Amino acid sequence: MDSQLHFVGISGSLRKKSFNTSVLNACFSLLPEGVTLEIAAIADLPLYNADFDVPAANERPTAVREFRDILAKADALLIVSPEYNYSIPGGLKNAIDWASRGTDSPLLNKAVALMGATAGMWGTNKMQVAFHPVFQYLNMRSVYKPEILISQANNKIDENGNFVDQATKELMKKQLQALKELAVQMRAGG
Repeated sequence: MDSQLHFVGISGSLRKKSFNTSVLNACFSLLPEGVTLEIAAIADLPLYNADFDVPAANERPTAVREFRDILAKADALLIVSPEYNYSIPGGLKNAIDWASRGTDSPLLNKAVALMGATAGMWGTNKMQVAFHPVFQYLNMRSVYKPEILISQANNKIDENGNFVDQATKELMKKQLQALKELAVQMRAGG
């Protein structure tokens, strides 16, 4: 069995200078040994419309097929997202809707971890909690500890867009290691 693991990361923010994209990019240097990371973009996905979600006829939009193909290669998913209105941002929820449909869903039975950054004081706790029913529906298994709830992110990113908070990076390393361990366990049938 190949010991290499492949994570796919998604930033839930479409903003060019996104705090969450900066956090996701920081994960490249924090990955455990034997893990690769690929980022799946969501900005070009059309709004979900079941009229265009016809897997048997391969009629899903091209951007959707490509997104789902990237997710299908993943041993685990890493979502780094802001919190909008105490919940999941619309663009990210739209991407999850496209990826979750059908018996061929690349999200079914997948290991997943969440991180989130905000300029506010409260982190992204409510967004992360809003994901639990989604994970339950898709039979995904989530890393719960450590939680990565980054508040005042504007003070933790330098002028070049690099996430520089070392204490949080140490927690991120631990969460990525826990995601690796969960993915290995699930790959072995546990």
